[in-house]
Amino acid sequence: MSKKKRRYEGRVWVGFDLGGTKMLAKVFNDDYQTLGRAKQKTQGAKGSKSGLSRMESVIDEALDDAGVSPDQIAGIGVGCPGPINPDAGVLVEAPNLGWRNVPIEDHLGDAFDCRAVICNDVDAGVYAEYEEGAARDASCAVGIFPGTGIGAGAVIDGKLVQGAALSCMELGHIPLFPETSGHGEGGTTLEMECSRLKIASESARAAYRGLAPNLMKACGTDLSNITSGKIAAAIEKGDIEIENIVRRAATLLGCGVATVVHLMAPDVIVLGGGLVEAMPGIYVDTVRQSALDRVLPAYRDSFTIVAAELEDDAGVMGCAAWAREIIEA
Repeated sequence: MSKKKRRYEGRVWVGFDLGGTKMLAKVFNDDYQTLGRAKQKTQGAKGSKSGLSRMESVIDEALDDAGVSPDQIAGIGVGCPGPINPDAGVLVEAPNLGWRNVPIEDHLGDAFDCRAVICNDVDAGVYAEYEEGAARDASCAVGIFPGTGIGAGAVIDGKLVQGAALSCMELGHIPLFPETSGHGEGGTTLEMECSRLKIASESARAAYRGLAPNLMKACGTDLSNITSGKIAAAIEKGDIEIENIVRRAATLLGCGVATVVHLMAPDVIVLGGGLVEAMPGIYVDTVRQSALDRVLPAYRDSFTIVAAELEDDAGVMGCAAWAREIIEA
């Protein structure tokens, strides 16, 4: 740390987002006000050993920005992009990083002489919505975040839903159209049909066929250019085929929501991510109607479906809050 004079004397909580492209750390007080932050690229950290060292560096920078010292840390929460073992504190696998069986809790706990707690990054986002966002005061809250994949998490009576040996709620892997041959793992999953990548690829095809002139003019057929915002803009300008593509994906996601309702009976379902932020009316309304069309009559008035209220990096606060819940329990 630098010789920056300390300006905050109380205890702090550190939230850390171990993203596929960036590492973000924030320092919070007990009211979850941000005192300091730091960010570095994840890329360039060759392997988990180098990555853990970089995580330490980012936390040090955030503490420096907050004007606090490591001995003020009450706990560190880390949101991990992949399945975790919550009992062992191990990141089981992060495919985008190439990490396997990384003992994050032990490493950061030893490095900063405090308790560290990990959770899945989507779980962290859902817990943030439960603590400070659209799922406040819910008894059972489910969060679903369609993006490159379909992430989901749940909170029941203030506790994240986790398995004994693995994080859970892998909603995106629910089979929609499984193969009937009985061989292999073929078929179509919710993620394959509802993700932003699927919507972008179908939109590119529509643009190529001349069915989406506004999208074609804005970004052509390059998938990397077809963002949620440009999809929403094309719909607003009159590309009906693009709206049909989005509504089909949202309708299929509603099928997954109906399954969750029958399994868990949540009172609040939060939808988040870029697609929801870009077109909340179309997306949320379509998911809601699709779910209502498919649940049993007794469940139709038992839940609400709402858009997330918090910003993209709210998961950093969520994992800090979850760490506090575990440490102070």
